[in-house]
Amino acid sequence: AGGCSHGLPDLPSGVYKVNSNGKTSLLADLSAWQRANPVAHPEADDFEPDGSWYSMQEVGNELYALEANHGELVRITSKGTISRVVDISATQGHIVPTAMDYKGDFYVGNLSTFPIMENSKILKITMGGNIHEVASGLSTVLGLVVTQTSWMYVLENTVGASFPTPGTGRIIAISPGGQQSVLISGLNLPTAMTMGPDGNLYVSNWGFGKPPGGGEIVKVTLQ
Repeated sequence: AGGCSHGLPDLPSGVYKVNSNGKTSLLADLSAWQRANPVAHPEADDFEPDGSWYSMQEVGNELYALEANHGELVRITSKGTISRVVDISATQGHIVPTAMDYKGDFYVGNLSTFPIMENSKILKITMGGNIHEVASGLSTVLGLVVTQTSWMYVLENTVGASFPTPGTGRIIAISPGGQQSVLISGLNLPTAMTMGPDGNLYVSNWGFGKPPGGGEIVKVTLQ
C-alpha cells in the first residue's frame, strides 16, 4: 500500500495488517526503511522515494516483498522487522523487478523500461541473496508461476510494440529444460497471474486501460 509522493501523503508504503474488525494497522513502514537504506542503482528518471512494491510472498511465517522502482527484495518478520535479501539493482541495474514466485528459491521476473526492448528475464534468487538468470528473451513480465514440477508460466503484458498495447499480451510456458512456447496470446494489458487450487491459471486482464468496471479475470485451463 501507499506511495507518498505519487499517492496518499499520509499513508506510507508498507505492509498493513487487516484486523478482525476490518481496521488496519501498519506492520512495517517500507517508505521509511527505503529512505534509510538506499540501493546501489535506483531509478533516476522517475524515482519514487517510497518505492513501488509489486509482489509479496509468505515463506516460513515471514513475508518477502519485491520492489520495482528501487530494485530489491526484502524480508519482513511477523514483528515488522525489515531486512534486505538482495539489492537487485547492484548487479542488474534498473530492470524494474515486478513478478515473483517461490519454490525453494525465489523466482523473479522484470518489466524492464520503456520503450519496450523485449529483454526481460527470469532470475532465481536464493535466501542468501545469490542471483542466477534462468530465462531470457522475454517481454514486460508482470506475472510468474512456478509449479512443483519446475514448469514456469510467464505473463507478458505487451509483445511486439514499443509501449503497452491491448491484444499483445501472452503467457509463455517454460519447460524444466528451458524450452519456451506460447501458451496463450491476445491478452489485453494483463497485470498479474496466479495458479488456483484447481491447477489452472487465473489472469487479471485489462489490468489498466479501461474505465472502471472494465477489468476482467480470465481463466486459462491447464488441467
